[in-house]
Amino acid sequence: MQGKTVMVTGGTAGIGRETARGLALLGARVIIVGRNPDRARAAAAALTAATGAEVTPLIADLSSLDGLRGLAARFAEEHDRLDVLVNNAGGMTPERRLTGDGVEFTFAVNVLAPYALTCLLLPRLRAADAARVVNLTGGLPDGTIDPANLQAEKRFLGWTFAHYNQAKTALMAMSRSFAERLDGDGITVNVAYPGHAYTPGNQATPARAFPYLFRPVMPLLKLVGPLLLSDLAKSARSSVHLASSPDVAGRTALYVDARSRIATWPKGALDPEAQNAVWSLCRSLTTLTP
Repeated sequence: MQGKTVMVTGGTAGIGRETARGLALLGARVIIVGRNPDRARAAAAALTAATGAEVTPLIADLSSLDGLRGLAARFAEEHDRLDVLVNNAGGMTPERRLTGDGVEFTFAVNVLAPYALTCLLLPRLRAADAARVVNLTGGLPDGTIDPANLQAEKRFLGWTFAHYNQAKTALMAMSRSFAERLDGDGITVNVAYPGHAYTPGNQATPARAFPYLFRPVMPLLKLVGPLLLSDLAKSARSSVHLASSPDVAGRTALYVDARSRIATWPKGALDPEAQNAVWSLCRSLTTLTP
């Protein structure tokens, strides 16, 4: 990774920060994206001190299309190429709400932001030699995708249903579509699963954000999480693998599990109707296309 330029969204804490650390230790020049200026600057300084690499912050609200456009423009002003884009940032809320653009928040940050940012940064990705895009899924992305419920128009939570899980599956469907469209373009698009981790985001998420069936076990998770799920470097290794390993050079449309092994894509992410619905919605909401 010596001489490579990498962007990690959500890189100020949690899995994103550990991903940034892992790539910096490999010699990459890393740009971490965060929403809070003070935390972003502090994280970049700490990572630089810990790794000896160049880690710099960029500030952006990834739930906003203007924020994403501004982020891409600022990056382009300072860098002539982007070797690796890690779309790590995500989020979940306990109830349905809209962004300032009128987009449902969970869909906006988990699906639309990676789509839009990848489109906006394509000129810099194309300027690199064999660029890589790594999209981070999460939760339980093994269900179906309802094309009529992509923005939780019909339901947000149920006994076992969580819109967050559907959004992460939709991210995977979008990633497959992106990989197909960029095939032969010198840019790979792959998906990493981090496993379950006790991240700052998870710690701040209330029990009412989870499906009804799972809520009774949330207090137990709060107890065992710090003991069993606090090794965030372990959760970052699948992203680091896809971003850096020679084993996946030139390979696209891969899905790897928390141990960086090639995994089977969820059926929901492979459904052509779902793929087309997710892609069409992303394109119409952003007016961007590769």
